[in-house]
Amino acid sequence: METADDFIPFNKPFIVGKELFYISQAVLNGHLSGDGFFSKQCQDLMEHRFHAKKVLLTHSCTAALEMAALLLDIQPEDEVILPSFTFVSTANAFHLRGAKLRFVDIRPDTLNTDENLLADAISEKSRLIVPVHYAGVGCEMDKIRRIAREHDLHVVEDAAQAVSAKYKDQYLGTIGSLGAFSFHETKNFISGEGGALVINDESLIEKAEIIREKGTDRSKFFRGEVDKYRWVGTGSSFLPSELIAAFLYAQLENMDVINEKRSQIYETYYSALQSLQKAGNIILPHIPKECTSNFHMFFIMLEDEKTRDGLMAHLKKEQIYSIFHYLPLHCSPMGLKMGYKEGQLPVTESVSARLLRLPFFYTLTNEEQSRIIDQILAFFNQ
Repeated sequence: METADDFIPFNKPFIVGKELFYISQAVLNGHLSGDGFFSKQCQDLMEHRFHAKKVLLTHSCTAALEMAALLLDIQPEDEVILPSFTFVSTANAFHLRGAKLRFVDIRPDTLNTDENLLADAISEKSRLIVPVHYAGVGCEMDKIRRIAREHDLHVVEDAAQAVSAKYKDQYLGTIGSLGAFSFHETKNFISGEGGALVINDESLIEKAEIIREKGTDRSKFFRGEVDKYRWVGTGSSFLPSELIAAFLYAQLENMDVINEKRSQIYETYYSALQSLQKAGNIILPHIPKECTSNFHMFFIMLEDEKTRDGLMAHLKKEQIYSIFHYLPLHCSPMGLKMGYKEGQLPVTESVSARLLRLPFFYTLTNEEQSRIIDQILAFFNQ
């Protein structure tokens, strides 16, 4: 008989290195508010590792996206082009500034923004494109950037799921004008809550520091560039505490270790479930040859919603917690208020009804993964 100890969650936070030691060091350093020693260590590490012009820690990826909207001075009636198959923060950041959201459909292979639909979504009011790199697999950034240049649009990458993943030879988040990372506990590298804004346009760095520090030039003051700091513009409090940064720094130090383990989990799922794909029961994830994934998640696509829900219920009965993913934003109550209707983005709607995410976390054991796979196979062999 199975017990509570046999339960396999969808996600589980983990410690991989010196997280607790660094937290104690932050306390002993006597600095727990933002932009202390560990914040700077995290930012320096990411700038060096990802070849980024500037990285600023934030208290969430949501905050990083909201900073991007402020940085680009998004105004009411400006249009922002983004996928409907994304987390609500992608939309909210720009909706808060009064922007009109132009949702586009996704590709059926990568579930990323369909770059071939962007040109038709652009109008004279368009200001930026927000590609979302789903599951740590890059969007077709060459074409997206080319379209953006042709229409004088900014590109803000939602790379919440894509920290350390690449498109061709560039890290995701460092390709557009701005990029946003997440370190939420469900991501590859975690700090509970947390995020970062990646600034690739150097002309935006000073303004970003002001916005992040409540609209003041406090960053300049701490560098000794001004003798007192003043309120100089619009901003808010976007800094995470040093406790968050200390935990995160230990995770970032171990990116390669974490990536390797996640790669093994991904490949085990992929290999073991190939027989179901060959039989036409499921569709497995696709990684284009020009992309280097960070193996953020493993999902399977079922034939229809009834089969997806049936498998999810079967796994739950066996104490295995799997989940569906985004409900399309254009079909949400807010999306309907904006004038969208079901049926407008058919790929998004179909994918949302059929996708199932499997348990995927750093401490997932071989025995647990084998049990998950066995139960999926058993479901189709009933």
